[in-house]
Amino acid sequence: MGQLIVMPKLGLTMTEGKIVKWYKQEGDVVQKGDAIFGVETDKLTNDIDATVGGVLRKIIHAGGVVQVLKPVGIIAEADEDISDFIAQTESVPVNVIEAEKPMQPKEKTDEKAENRVLASPKAKKLAKELGINLEKITGTGMSGSITERDVLDYDNSPQTEVKSSPAAEKLAAGLGIDMGKISKNDRIMKDDVVEYWNFKRLQEMAQPEEYREGMSAMRRVISERMSYSQNTSATVNYSLSVDTREMQRLRENLKPVFKVTYTDIIVKILSRVLLEFPLLNSSVDDDVDEIITRNYVNMGVAVALNEGLIVPVIKYANVKGIEKISEEIKSLAEKARTNTLQPDEMTGGTFTVTNLGMFGIESFTPIINQPEVAILGINTIKEVATNVNGQLQFIPMMNLSLTADHRVVDGSVAAQFMNRVKEYMENPSILML
Repeated sequence: MGQLIVMPKLGLTMTEGKIVKWYKQEGDVVQKGDAIFGVETDKLTNDIDATVGGVLRKIIHAGGVVQVLKPVGIIAEADEDISDFIAQTESVPVNVIEAEKPMQPKEKTDEKAENRVLASPKAKKLAKELGINLEKITGTGMSGSITERDVLDYDNSPQTEVKSSPAAEKLAAGLGIDMGKISKNDRIMKDDVVEYWNFKRLQEMAQPEEYREGMSAMRRVISERMSYSQNTSATVNYSLSVDTREMQRLRENLKPVFKVTYTDIIVKILSRVLLEFPLLNSSVDDDVDEIITRNYVNMGVAVALNEGLIVPVIKYANVKGIEKISEEIKSLAEKARTNTLQPDEMTGGTFTVTNLGMFGIESFTPIINQPEVAILGINTIKEVATNVNGQLQFIPMMNLSLTADHRVVDGSVAAQFMNRVKEYMENPSILML
């Protein structure tokens, strides 16, 4: 029996999906479980499998953005009447924006060489002196020959055409230049044409070009969520520098057992400290004006992809050791890069950490990942000259950048939280207690 293929709802917040590829074409036999088309959502690209077998009789939308549960195709038996299915389908707007192609320059065409003009020697001499093209003058002499008087009359009469020298006319014709575009009050000479040509070439070389391309589903969702976050939270930013020497020693000591990163260590520290400062680990339910606090930490770790930013979540990070946290961060980051993250691995976060230190960034203001109320940015480690007991020492310092929602987190609470994180980072052995 036939069936409509609809755009599936792959997550609670999904309202639309973008069809990026059909694996089957109209007329192809489809087995139950076969991948029939690919859908790009806000975070992932998913292959959609057939729930029944049959023949792909019709593709309603070959590509583009389609609302969830709207029909995109029809599977039925080869000889089955599908007219009722077609009648059920509705027109679904497809949001595909093709890149604009740059305007192609027009081909230049060379004009033919000037024909010889019949004129008296005096007329030719005068025309040359006055910079007049003899081809523009109608002769009144014998056999239409141009006389000196014709040249004078032409020169003294109001001209609608551009006055120019023969050399300028010839050069302009060779270069495909419209003399009317050369602005000059008096006659256009050869040098004027050369100057205009050089200016025109510079304009063409510097001509800006614009290209348009539709936002990907991920980019559109990032845009919407970041705008929503900025419009929702009353954000305040806090910065604090931390001595990283002890964390470096911890990394070196752990290296024979397993390799950890600064992010691994900081996630472990934050998972401990957030339980001491539950407001930083909370969220706001605007519908009932309630603050939700927790006795667990689900740590989001931002991962940068070519298409945008994605935040996989380490569930219950507060009860996991550094080695387990390190393994999960590496695994989730690899899944993010290979587009194999599951929806459950990207939801439920209570706090987010984002690291730009590898790019040499010294300070930034991260945007809160709603519905959370805080996010911590990790910056690069920089050698800073410091006076230690009267001696100048260069100490590796890291700047931390916290963004917190002032609706929930007051400045004093944020400051205490940051100083507690600093205490742990400068004495990571506390984690053993």
